[in-house]
Parts: sequence; structure tokens; C-alpha cells
Amino acid sequence: MYRNSMMIGTAALFGAAMVAPFLSGPAAAQSKKPIIVGAAVAVSGWMKHYDDGPLKGVKLAIADVNKAGGVLGRPLKLITADTKTKPEGSARAAQEVLEKGAKLVITSCDFDFGAPAALAANAKKIPAFATCAADAKFGVQGIGRYAFSMATATPGLAALSAEWAHKRGWKSAYVMTDTIVEYTKSVCAHFKTRWKQLGGKLAGEDRFLGTDGQFPAQVSRLKRLSKKPDFIFLCTGGPGAAIVRQIRAAGVKERIMATDSMDGDAWMKSVPNLNAFYFGAYGSIFGDDPNPKARAFFSTFKKTFGAKPVSSQAITGYSVIEAFALAAKRAGTTDGAKLVAAYEKFRNEKLLVGPTTFTKDLHINLARGQLIMNVEGGKHRAIEWYTPKQVPKPKL
Repeated sequence: MYRNSMMIGTAALFGAAMVAPFLSGPAAAQSKKPIIVGAAVAVSGWMKHYDDGPLKGVKLAIADVNKAGGVLGRPLKLITADTKTKPEGSARAAQEVLEKGAKLVITSCDFDFGAPAALAANAKKIPAFATCAADAKFGVQGIGRYAFSMATATPGLAALSAEWAHKRGWKSAYVMTDTIVEYTKSVCAHFKTRWKQLGGKLAGEDRFLGTDGQFPAQVSRLKRLSKKPDFIFLCTGGPGAAIVRQIRAAGVKERIMATDSMDGDAWMKSVPNLNAFYFGAYGSIFGDDPNPKARAFFSTFKKTFGAKPVSSQAITGYSVIEAFALAAKRAGTTDGAKLVAAYEKFRNEKLLVGPTTFTKDLHINLARGQLIMNVEGGKHRAIEWYTPKQVPKPKL
């Protein structure tokens, strides 16, 4: 199955019928001028934690596409420029890949660090795709018509968390918002909206800055609650490992529910034997994903790069290339305006990341589901795939 360690074998994963419509013969592709895909992402700095997996997913997808014949009979060629985890570096990195002829600009997995690159691409009328930036502003309203994200938007992440918790019979939530980026603020705001719609109660809420490292006031307020919540809804990312550790060290044992920014286990080294922790993910990197295609992807990822991805967000990088190939096939060109028109006609396209829809008004997915994960005794396990039934209107 794995003739080349850099290839997943798309035909085996997704079926020859799905691959064939946008690919042609391998030999013909290799003889033609390549289509440049530019990745303006973090290769250094703390955002590398979030960009590394999706970038490797891009590499695997490009290898698959080229093996099967390329896009419009031409091979894809990836070039990468480091943002160095700086907003101004994001813009510079985008300019670098655009000057080298990129027909697609892939940006960081966050609105704050990906938007500058997307704005640069929009100015040139070149499509820009964030791998996993989940703030719904990453698109028409926040950047421009040429900006898209492969992520599930924060209203959808919030809704699936609220609905799944409500389905479990949990009645009260304590909301803790990390103010570090737009993503964390947005997902908590939309969670409160959906939770109240479901009749859920708020036992209280608090705010913190994840990079502070010490949170005695927030932990003390949480511990002093006279009536304990059924769960804590925590909106943070990797830097938030410190607050999880301090919450548990203070003897607070209530369930904690987070979102996909807390996927993976790299951050858990400082919180050994963590219990009662839940989050949604694009899949399980721990070998128990119920979707065989996702299991195959993660298995090949590990064989190719020597380790499992930091998180399941690696899947979003793969699907950015799937979407580009499909849009180019339908448009019959790599012209930016025509690619955008093709993307905006996507309706529940069967990509590895899940059913994917874009419209003229929304260039990110709202209601796509995720896999609910649980951590007990420091070990991850997949529970079930859940798709929200009602998603709050994005706060744009």
C-alpha cells in the first residue's frame, strides 16, 4: 500500500472514483510546469505547535496528488516561508511565496497570525486558506473574498460542546476564557449563547491570559464556589496547560471540557494522570479513531515523519490540498477569481476533514461535527462523533 513513505495512497484511502475526477496521468503531470503552493506558516516560535502538523498534512496530500497525476495535468510544488510566530512575519512570509508565483497561500492555524498573510494574498487576488483558524471572521467579513479556512468555526465548536454536555445531563457550567487570541474569546462567547439556549445554567465565569503562567486569583475564585458546577468550560490553547495543572493541584476535581486547541498530549506532560477532561477533535491520533480513513492517515503520518502529529488538526492541512485540487478541476483553471467561485459552490464535499461547505457569505464551516475525546488517568480515548443540531449566528 505504501510504495513511497511520503504518500498515503489516496486511491486506497478515498477510493479511485473520488480521486479520478481532478487528476490525470502521472507521467504527463511530471513533464509540465508545476503549480506553486505557498505555505506562510510558523516554522519557529510557539505557533509551530499548531502549524507543524497541518503543514505535514499538506506535504502528504501534495505527494498523493502528484502520484495520481497532479492538478490539471500539472504537479504541485510546495514552498514554505516562516512567519516566526509574528503577525508582521505573516505578511512578509506571504509576500515571499507570492513573489515566487504561488497560486494558493496556506496560512497559520489562527486568525491573529494567519490574517496578515491572507490579506496580502487577497490584495493579489490569490486564494488564501487557513488550515485550522476557527474564528468565523477568517473569510469574507474579516479579510476578503479570497480568504477561506478549513476549520470548523468557533460557533460550531461551541455548539457541539454545549449540546454534547447537555446530552450527558450536565446542567451547570463555569466558563473560563483565555484572552490570548480571538479564537479563545470567540468560542467561549458562542458557548454561552448556545448553553443558555439549551436551558443550561452558568455557575460563574472568569478570564485570564494564558501566557501569564500563574493563576492564583482565578483558581481561588473557582475553588471558593459555594455550589460546584457540573463542568468547567475552558477556552484556551497549549499555554493553558498551566491553568489545568493549577486547577487540579488546588483539589478542584470537576470535569473540564475544552476544544480542539487542547488536542494531543504534548501539553499534558506537566499534568500527569489527568482525569475528567474532554474536548472535541478532528480525529483521534491515538489509534482508536472510529473512521478508518482517519486511522490510515494518522498511521501513514507516523510512518512518514517518525511520530504522530501534535494534534488531529494535521487533517485540515491535507484537506486544504484536496479542496484546491477539486476547485481547480471544476474551474478548469488556477485563476484566483474562478477558484473562489468554485469553492463557494462546495456543498458537503467529502473531504478527509469531514463534509465541507462554503458559500458566498461564509468561507468557513459552521455545523461540521467533531470527535469527542476523553482523558482519564492521562490516557486518551475516543467517545463518539457528534454534529451540532443548532449553531449560533457567528459574532463577526
